[in-house]
Amino acid sequence: GMLADGIATRRGRRGALIHFDRVNRLVRGRRGARLAAITSGGAIPDNADYRVLQDPQDSFVGTINEDFAIESMPGDIFQLGNTSWRILKIEADAVRVEDAHGEPPTIPFWFGEAPSRSHELSGWVSFVRRRVAEQFDQAYPELARSLHQRLVDASTTIELDELADVDCASLAQEWVERYGICASAAEQLVEYLVTAYVGLGAMPTAETLVAERFFDEAGGMQLVVHSPFGSRVNRAWGLALRKSFCRHFNFELQAAATEDAIVLSLNVTHSFQLDDVFRFLSSQSVRRVLTQALLDAPMFTTRWRWNANRALAVLRFRGGRRVPPRFQRMDAEDLVSVVFPDQLACLEHIVGDREIPDHPLVQQTIDDCLEEAMDCRYLEQLLRELEAADKRLVARDLRGPSPLAQEILAARPYAFLDGAPLEERRTQAVLSRRYLDLRGASELGHLDPAAIEALRREIWPSVRDRHELHDALAIGGYLTEGEGERGDAGYPGAERGACEDRTARDGSDARDASGERGSWRPYFDELRAERRAVALRVAEGAPTLWVASERLPLWTAVAPSAQLVETAKRRLGVTAWLGRELPDLVAAPSGSHLSSVLSADAALVEVLRGRFESLGPVSVSTLTAETGLSRDAIETAVLNLEAEGFVFQGRFSPGAAETEWCERRLLARLHRYTVARLRREIQPVSQSDFMRFLLRWQRVHPETRGDGPAALEAVLEQLDGFEIPAVAWEGAVLPTRLQRYDPNWLEHTMLSGRYVWGRLTPPADTDGEHRRGGPVKHSPIALARRGSALLSFCATLWPALSELPLSSTAASILDVLASRGALFFDELQQLTRLLPTPLEEGLGELVFFGLVTADSFNGLRALLVPASKRNGRGRRGPRAPLRFGMAHAGRWGLFRRSGAGEPADDPQSVLVEVAHLLLRRYGVVVRAVLEREGRSLPPWRELLRCFRRLEARGEIRGGRFVDGFSGEQFALPEAIPALRDARREQDEALLVLSAADPLNLTGIVTPGDRVPALVDNRVVYRGGVPVAARVGGEVRRLDRSAASIESALDQLLRQSIAPAELRGYLA
Repeated sequence: GMLADGIATRRGRRGALIHFDRVNRLVRGRRGARLAAITSGGAIPDNADYRVLQDPQDSFVGTINEDFAIESMPGDIFQLGNTSWRILKIEADAVRVEDAHGEPPTIPFWFGEAPSRSHELSGWVSFVRRRVAEQFDQAYPELARSLHQRLVDASTTIELDELADVDCASLAQEWVERYGICASAAEQLVEYLVTAYVGLGAMPTAETLVAERFFDEAGGMQLVVHSPFGSRVNRAWGLALRKSFCRHFNFELQAAATEDAIVLSLNVTHSFQLDDVFRFLSSQSVRRVLTQALLDAPMFTTRWRWNANRALAVLRFRGGRRVPPRFQRMDAEDLVSVVFPDQLACLEHIVGDREIPDHPLVQQTIDDCLEEAMDCRYLEQLLRELEAADKRLVARDLRGPSPLAQEILAARPYAFLDGAPLEERRTQAVLSRRYLDLRGASELGHLDPAAIEALRREIWPSVRDRHELHDALAIGGYLTEGEGERGDAGYPGAERGACEDRTARDGSDARDASGERGSWRPYFDELRAERRAVALRVAEGAPTLWVASERLPLWTAVAPSAQLVETAKRRLGVTAWLGRELPDLVAAPSGSHLSSVLSADAALVEVLRGRFESLGPVSVSTLTAETGLSRDAIETAVLNLEAEGFVFQGRFSPGAAETEWCERRLLARLHRYTVARLRREIQPVSQSDFMRFLLRWQRVHPETRGDGPAALEAVLEQLDGFEIPAVAWEGAVLPTRLQRYDPNWLEHTMLSGRYVWGRLTPPADTDGEHRRGGPVKHSPIALARRGSALLSFCATLWPALSELPLSSTAASILDVLASRGALFFDELQQLTRLLPTPLEEGLGELVFFGLVTADSFNGLRALLVPASKRNGRGRRGPRAPLRFGMAHAGRWGLFRRSGAGEPADDPQSVLVEVAHLLLRRYGVVVRAVLEREGRSLPPWRELLRCFRRLEARGEIRGGRFVDGFSGEQFALPEAIPALRDARREQDEALLVLSAADPLNLTGIVTPGDRVPALVDNRVVYRGGVPVAARVGGEVRRLDRSAASIESALDQLLRQSIAPAELRGYLA
């Protein structure tokens, strides 16, 4: 019928392509139908891409997305294929370009629907999660039992020592051995899932669905449903939930859905028990709800246009020319306004559900949305399983997002279920922690007790006269007599706190004029004398309450038999007293909110509303006990407040035995206070403060420099394993850290056997200039403790010995040392039958490739000193003369034995030792600073896990110590006070360093360009800020504020750092 009769629009009938003879039941094509089918037919939808044409040849290059084309301008450069193109002109359906000849381009973007994960693949994702949880339960049964118990009793605590003992590497071994996953990838996967398991208390799988809810920074809430069923199912569930929330709370939500989760951004009107989210939809009605929901989703408009194209109701070509995509959209919109008027109708004229016409195009579009873009049948089956209790359901109120929630919170526009753009998403207000380890995850469900105490202290009234007490009674609903007697310390849990704090602070006993300890009784007696407040009891034997007279009409509705408690302990009915003393309050003036209170339930809601604003978290039992009202009445009123979105339920206080209720605004503040406490553990210092700290920590500042062999060993312990050019050790680094550096100190330390020198990391390549080794003078050499874990780790970085381009001389020397062990220089000369000069060159080549070392530092000096200057003259003074010849080098031996490229023994112990080494070196470890370490460290991800374990054990501190750096930061406990001192001090001393020094952190810690780490380059610091540098003989001013000290800077930059007795061989 549609093809025969077409569709009548205001611009004529369209889509009529056949003649249908209903009498003879014959069908034949209309004129033009064949051409329309040839040019516009086909099942593949038109994606509305713009063609890219190259001028002047008019050659077809490719296509770009319509949105990208519209947002571009002539002159923009983008990449398509392997070529950069410059836009010349943007036409209706084409973009004309020319070759940009390799200029830096932007990358085009494409908008579209992301493909969904299949049910089979989702099942395997669920299997991985379930198997990791089973591994954890089997390996740590006590910890798993605590996690499961915490779902029942939120006060259950988990010992941090137990979390520190969790070894994700051992759990990942099964995935490496059985499934062939890379070890590092398997360990990261297991750690990610285990952290999520600890944070949520349950692992989201196909059999276990988890809902989590938490506050964002704007005071709203985010609800995340973890359902690993793929985006087709989650998109359907999310849209249906969004429509259900809209009908329940009359508010449109922002929502998004990915393969593994759904997020709904709640606002202040939404308050409900969290596990109710699994019951918001019914398997019987979800198809109807989802059908109404998809009508407002972008998928309906897109698929309507596709179906209109397929049905030839909207032609793609007309008159031999392609119809531009924007015109096709307009034609499709005109078509839907005729076929389905309610789709575009004004909402003021629609009551209830939109009426869906029985039109083939409409029905096909809805079916495509339900079964192609989404999977409504699977959702119906899932809801039937939820109704039959075939799935395990877990609901968690957390103080922050779990690791699994991070993905959905960072979802891009393809996951959105509403029209709000990325910059307006409420999920942007969620503050995610810099990282989430096991300890942080285990605390997600707990609020800080100190934050609860601080909140209760802040919201409790501060009363200094009778007027402020009256205000507290009017706003808070009532006060118990005990609270009034305790006064400032009347808030829950602080029967002694406030007064004791005040006594300790000012030495007084906190007594008021009446001599009573902080009591508000005198103010209340004044109010009662003025008839502005009364004391009442709702029943005989019930607690005494202080109530403002203006609130009495509410109490008469709540408890008509309530009695006043007079000073002489006489009883008088509240209703009778009001009629006699305050008749105006009985007949509340028009417009007063009290006049609208008609029932006891509504009156009690108003009373408790003020009470919740004054207490913080409180249980129904507490409210029942302090008022004397029935528990049923209190519960009914609290549930009404929850339905308004005014209060939330949970277990917020430590060790709470029953459900507590908290006013929404106060609960959001509690979450903010809990997060703020974590931030305030240490106030981050600036980058210049951190640089000042490092200069003192590494003993470069004159006030911290040491003297003597013991001070030298302390410096070597900090610089253990740090590679710098060989000539820089005594030419720049050690003299700047010791007051009177004596080369004999280093000689004695090396001969003691505690330290060894050598190259740790291989050259960047072994071709070109490095093929036969480079000059030893500028080769990176480290001083490391003998047996250091860093030595065994760096040995794995080198290629096999056969791959090194050793000369025949170096190879023969290496063979002798490998077979005969350590040898003196003259012994080597005899066994290799080499002349001294070739032997020295061979040893220098082996030193360059990190293969040999010597017992003495003189061995390295001998390779640096020209032959004419090795036999130094004796020096005056008590020190022995320096001799730098090969005869004083001691024995030469292998620095790195066979086994290069093989894994180091016990990787965990290596990581722990390296982590401690970095903490000793820097005090505060920031990832950016480790760029100066080169390639001698394990990957950051492995060090990060090690640092987290050390933090969990209490050995180090984690936090944000230095501002301006992203990522996690860790510090030694003893470094934190020194870091704070660096923030307070104002040190303007000028310090000059060689650019080869480990503390040349220009461009890393401090802003600006890097100063190349060459021995002859210099950097001058003032107050932790680089103010000048010498680069290749050229002096550069890095800080304009240092113009007044230019002469001093020039002198510092040109003077030598090395001691006078060493300049001869270091030059």
